[in-house]
Amino acid sequence: MQKIETVLNVIQNRGEQGKSLERLYRQLFNEELYEKAYAEIYASEGSITPGSSDNTLDGMSHKRIAEIIQRVRTATYRWNPVRRTYMPKGDGRRRQLGIHSGDDKLLQAAMKILLEAYYEPQFSRRSHGFRPGRGCHTALRQIRESHRDTSWFIEGDIKGCFDTIDHETLLGIMGDKIRDQRFLNLVKHLMRAGYMEDWKWYGTYSGTPQGGIISPLLANVYLDAFDRWVEEELLPHYNYGSLMEKGRKRNPEYRHYEYKRRQAKRKRDVEAYRRYGQLMRKVPSIVDDDSYRKLEYIRFADDFLLSFAGPKSEAEEIRDRISEFLEGELNLELSIEKSLITHARDEKARFLGYDLCVMQSDERRTANGAIWLGVPREVRQKAKRKYTKNGKAVHRPELLLNSDYDIVARFQAEYRGLVQYYQMAHNVHRLQEVEWVTATSLLKTLAGKHKTTVNNIVKKHKSTRTVNGRTYRVFEATVERKGKEPLITHYGAVPLERKPDANITDRIVKLGKSRTELLQRLSNDECEMCGKKGKVEVHHVRKLKDVNRPGRKNRPAWVHRMSALRRKTLMTCVICHDAIHAGKHRSEWDSWKIVLESRVR
Repeated sequence: MQKIETVLNVIQNRGEQGKSLERLYRQLFNEELYEKAYAEIYASEGSITPGSSDNTLDGMSHKRIAEIIQRVRTATYRWNPVRRTYMPKGDGRRRQLGIHSGDDKLLQAAMKILLEAYYEPQFSRRSHGFRPGRGCHTALRQIRESHRDTSWFIEGDIKGCFDTIDHETLLGIMGDKIRDQRFLNLVKHLMRAGYMEDWKWYGTYSGTPQGGIISPLLANVYLDAFDRWVEEELLPHYNYGSLMEKGRKRNPEYRHYEYKRRQAKRKRDVEAYRRYGQLMRKVPSIVDDDSYRKLEYIRFADDFLLSFAGPKSEAEEIRDRISEFLEGELNLELSIEKSLITHARDEKARFLGYDLCVMQSDERRTANGAIWLGVPREVRQKAKRKYTKNGKAVHRPELLLNSDYDIVARFQAEYRGLVQYYQMAHNVHRLQEVEWVTATSLLKTLAGKHKTTVNNIVKKHKSTRTVNGRTYRVFEATVERKGKEPLITHYGAVPLERKPDANITDRIVKLGKSRTELLQRLSNDECEMCGKKGKVEVHHVRKLKDVNRPGRKNRPAWVHRMSALRRKTLMTCVICHDAIHAGKHRSEWDSWKIVLESRVR
């Protein structure tokens, strides 16, 4: 078998050149591919969450990978139905979530690595959702740079996009580039594996696998056909003008005043120069006419936005053409009620949680036409509701049993995450009202935990921190550690300063060899509990802090070992792994326990 690095580079090159891909299925026989896939997904908290069977990523080994490869090689691999569950949403509704078995997750991750290497170079630059190196902030930056000087925003909303993807259409789109029927059959069987709910099996006749690792990529492959149609048909038809390379037609009156001002400058007539400058500021520099149109497009997952400079009737025509294409070619339905057409200067559109509008000012002419990004009022109100009751900041009873360190860290993480997402907004300073409510709730939560007053909590935890030359008041919590530096966390010192070039993106794909420490430990074939040489399995825990809680008595030896390694995985032989799950102690572990407990003391 070729090295996976070589294989992925070849696949990527074919994608960049737009060539078809053949014999892709045979690449699923490469054990190194599964090792790379396992290294990418093992750290997920859902790695040991069971699907419709008890099969999880716990107990992963080279032997288990070889068994998966053998079933794939002989075309006897069968996808398990997805276990369907529901998660509550902020508006009271519930979101469907599918949980796959461990072997299915690993095989999907391997397929995703191959498909991502091929399709990623071909995807549109206007697509930003579920793509490596891209995210909400890259989409917003492109809007700010390319969508300026527009008249209308067309917000696109597809009804149940991921649940209504047509299987045959998707396989047809993939079949145009991937000339390997065995691989396409594997994708087809995955999509039609069904789901389990209340121990009953239900078939899936449309949509991508709920909660599947490969599902976002399949959705992007499906919607890439829409991207291409917009770029090849819609944009050329609605982008034209007499002075297209320079923008809209310039206002003759403005050009007249500009000429007069230049003459005044040559004559050194200061009074005339100022007078004509004032007249220029009172008239628009460009005018709308029927010889100019501008249309821009961007998509993030199933949400898309078009910016159009032209009459509203043509904006409605664009929306209707999109609806016809989605229904006729992709069997998707555009929600006309939610696909709004918003005037760019008089109203605010909503995209990726931001308010959008076009700036217009008589005083700052250079700002005219630029895109304004804002934190919506509803976002601020929703953020405050988490910490208030009847409009007043209150404590959070669900956190009273946590340590001071955990409580302060939790409040800081929630507030910092909100600020970091909206740091591109022009009015990010408005989040100060959320900061005050959050800080008050934090102090009341700590006061409730210790049954004291807020003033006493302030005296105990108040401190200061300096960020970018500015000093902020913060509230600190400290955990003393014997023989080590204390752990310190704090709430506050998050600057509410706009960062136009903020960039929070998805992971960056590394096609090269990335052999993590986990794979090195797995390849050592040595049990980290008893020291026995031979084939090992990986024991997983969801979070290390769940088994390493302070004050827990009679902790098993394997917990001590994990704590010493500071890893939530442990390489064990089959006997030790069975003993861990059975809650038994082996005499071979005593040496580890004695050494580690002596270190703790």
